[in-house]
Amino acid sequence: MRPIGIPSSVKRFNKSTGTLTADLTSVAAKFNTLKSDRPDVSIIIPAYNEEDNILKTLCSLAHTTTRKTVEVIVVNNNSIDRTESLAKAAGVICITETKQGITNARNAGLSIARGKYIVNADADTIYPAGWIDGMVDPLASDERIALTYGRFSFIPLEGTPRPLYFLFEYLADFNRAINKRFREEALNVYGFNSACRRSQCLTVDGFDHPAGTNEDGWLAVKLRDRNFGRLHWVTDIDHIVWTTDRRLLIDGGLWKGTWKRLRKVIVNTN
Repeated sequence: MRPIGIPSSVKRFNKSTGTLTADLTSVAAKFNTLKSDRPDVSIIIPAYNEEDNILKTLCSLAHTTTRKTVEVIVVNNNSIDRTESLAKAAGVICITETKQGITNARNAGLSIARGKYIVNADADTIYPAGWIDGMVDPLASDERIALTYGRFSFIPLEGTPRPLYFLFEYLADFNRAINKRFREEALNVYGFNSACRRSQCLTVDGFDHPAGTNEDGWLAVKLRDRNFGRLHWVTDIDHIVWTTDRRLLIDGGLWKGTWKRLRKVIVNTN
């Protein structure tokens, strides 16, 4: 069952930048223990003016329980706030990509990544301790899997009650199940919660995609169409990531999003 409320493990990191800054020395030390000249995993995080969010993401990732070696790459995409300085203070790699856009930022991160596996994250999302393993272990254990993607829950920014999002998230899960079985599974893939092999990602020209498509779902299509394997949905409740609802608010809010998903379900079941 999905959590109705926000778990304490998430609330731990859902704090102000000022509060989290006090723990930066510890966070940097934790990232240092994960580092390697030949990391197993490269986590790529595009960031544009994420001063209010980036430390929530990085602090949560620093508390991973994985035994894999990890590098975290923050791609500063022309931020004019403290995004870059905060990322560097947290002890992660931070590069600048001057070509605006998430596709350019993800490709810039991919170009310097050294890990065998690429894990895609966002700068406004809190990640559970087991998330890295949840995304990577299926790829490591089954060569027939080309890309993994997971589930997510919302952290309300403007007072929407969590129980409403709880119901919305179950409806979204049902829609994803319809996509997986009857429609196009790649529609389920989001760039803040997916993973693939670096060599295969490079082979299909990274995150490049045609106009009118998204970089995350299109990558899944390219990997699958090149016969690198199938897509794999990670449904374990312990691997749900927590992201802000700002994209949903931009798209018109909860009720518009709910109707949009209901309409998709109705169309796809008739």
